Amino acid sequence: MEKHGYPKLTFPAAELRMAKRNGQDYVWDASRGKYLLYTPEEHVRRHVMAYLESGCGVPATSMAQEYPVMLNGQPQRADIVVIGRDGKPLMLVECKAPDVRITRAVLSQAVRYNSVVGARYVILTNGIDHFCYEFRDGAYSPMSGFPNF
Repeated sequence: MEKHGYPKLTFPAAELRMAKRNGQDYVWDASRGKYLLYTPEEHVRRHVMAYLESGCGVPATSMAQEYPVMLNGQPQRADIVVIGRDGKPLMLVECKAPDVRITRAVLSQAVRYNSVVGARYVILTNGIDHFCYEFRDGAYSPMSGFPNF
């Protein structure tokens, strides 16, 4: 277990600016300029974003959190959407808490979001298990080394 009682993730450690308020942990979100409640899902999201930035070279300014998605007239939010150099969504990341299994239902949720977003890549993660898909020729294909459901 890491500090804050959450399981150790398979991402590199991330330096997080933390605060405690009323006995609860909060984490600083620089892009939104405020502290957010540090939930298990937020634990995963912070580590994914840190990895994308430091491990993959994605500028923080190219990552949108809680990206608005309108589905059947209902507002939804994709956890992270990476915007490519051309200004269009390149990758959609769906984050789950570490104790949530990545199942076909999670893939279906991400695919629904991506039907609106239109990203080429979809990543599903709970911080321990990760699945990456590429959308091409009208279908989602698992990336090399990633299992299919």
